[in-house]
Amino acid sequence: MKVLMINGSPRANGNTAVALDEMRKVFAQEGVETELLQIGSKDIRSCIACGGCAEKGRCVFDDVVNEAAAKFESCDGLVVGSPVYYASANATLVAFLTRLFYSTHFDKTMKVGACVVAARRGGLSATFDQLNKFFTISGMPVASGQYWNSIHGRAAGEAAQDAEGLQGMRTLARNMTFLMKSIALGREAYGLPQRETPQWTNFIR
Repeated sequence: MKVLMINGSPRANGNTAVALDEMRKVFAQEGVETELLQIGSKDIRSCIACGGCAEKGRCVFDDVVNEAAAKFESCDGLVVGSPVYYASANATLVAFLTRLFYSTHFDKTMKVGACVVAARRGGLSATFDQLNKFFTISGMPVASGQYWNSIHGRAAGEAAQDAEGLQGMRTLARNMTFLMKSIALGREAYGLPQRETPQWTNFIR
């Protein structure tokens, strides 16, 4: 089992990192390999909907998105962490995820997704909902913990004092591990669910 962890915070050692590290410790105990990508401070432009990835098989902008694509394809689970900015994820992270999910055409079905969010006070659930949409549009099961996956803290490292938040991260990691292992067993015994040919429609006659 392998989990790719994305830290969307520009602060490598901030409160988002506290949450992800708490999960990483559990993954290590469970024998799950992890790899962390710190992308919050990188210069990542947004998708321009050029369609070039359909021809090239990768994004036309050759940066960390293409680097992450192969890691994403080979992992069993993806954890995305973000601070809350105006009740939303870090814009750099949103640009990264938009291009990563849109430009990669491999089957993401049954890769397990989870997101964690960090804030001083509010905007957590809105950001949590926003990030989960990347998983659900891709056929990825979403792992849950014991609450909405959030942690509180203002100053860097302050989230280490949020006992309930830290417990939630540990619960999430255990649940995610169980789900990944269960899917692996199910795939071996029953195969993946049948997929129909997509039906593309719009609202203009």
